[in-house]
Amino acid sequence: MTKYLFMLSIAAVMFVACGGDNGSSANDDEIDSSSSSAIQSSSSDVKYSSSSVKSSSSSDVILSGGSAAVEESSSSSVVKSSSSSAKSSSSSAKSSSSSAKSSSSSVKVSSSSEYKPFDHKKTLAGVYEVGVDAYKQFTDERNGRSYYYITITGKDTSNKENTVTVMAENLNVGDFVWGFLDQEEDSKIERYCYGDDTTKCDRYGGLYQWAEMMQLPSRCNTESCADLIQENHQGICPEGWRLLTYNDFHTVYHSNTNVASPLVKGLRSSYFGVGSNYSGYSLLGGGMRVTEGNFINMGLAETWFYPEEYIATEARANQVTNNNVAPRDYDSGYKTDGFFVRCVKLETEE
Repeated sequence: MTKYLFMLSIAAVMFVACGGDNGSSANDDEIDSSSSSAIQSSSSDVKYSSSSVKSSSSSDVILSGGSAAVEESSSSSVVKSSSSSAKSSSSSAKSSSSSAKSSSSSVKVSSSSEYKPFDHKKTLAGVYEVGVDAYKQFTDERNGRSYYYITITGKDTSNKENTVTVMAENLNVGDFVWGFLDQEEDSKIERYCYGDDTTKCDRYGGLYQWAEMMQLPSRCNTESCADLIQENHQGICPEGWRLLTYNDFHTVYHSNTNVASPLVKGLRSSYFGVGSNYSGYSLLGGGMRVTEGNFINMGLAETWFYPEEYIATEARANQVTNNNVAPRDYDSGYKTDGFFVRCVKLETEE
């Protein structure tokens, strides 16, 4: 059984200002340098392993989980992640140059440039792919963030026509928490940002452990809580929305407008690998956070959980990479990993 433990050979990560998504960072008008605008991968697939990182001269990229480490630079505010053991306190991270101080909601570093919020309209499908006025916007009252969403009709898992109204962006809500920590504060929503950089949350969305996504006690990451899963489970989605299910994703993947070949290209934004975005779903490939605390696969893959357990310590999940010919469909991932979240609008009686 495949686990979602992937490791890029080197993950570059940055601190940003004030913990919000408008923190200081380099100009972000194009996909950032960590994803190399559109990461070119010579691999025919991404392979997964639970062992330590292995380098290969073959055409396959071999990714795996390892332990995280935080190295503090005396000349910058950059935090570097490696496969060695982390020597970081769960309550603070100290930097000799930037005197960076973290809390569950903020990261403070010095920077000479002002971050410009990412324009998500750039990642959406055009009129040719999905028609006129296909996208609408919704504002989450919890933090004032707006999301594009789209109504998609396609075939569900029973091969019957089905319609879902789904966010065309990943959810981004909650207080920042360092990647080497678990999301254990059950009284509030916590999120990871790729590379501990909140501008990545603005661009790609937050990363969430399974129990956090579900808004269940954090103990549910290491023990079964199947009896707490509800139909139309809301989790961290806004009021009036619910978590994406596998049936929803199947509908999107087999949407009436998705004429891409292979179909998976129709899920990816043109910002992510070879994407045609015929479905309008607009995946960006923002990577993931693995259990050991590392951030991997920026520009290479996008992974998400479903509101469904596989075993006590794993939940059902899916992944799309930048060059695969089909999703890694209805697989499983460790609940303590950090994946993206999409929400579906609840149907209302007319």
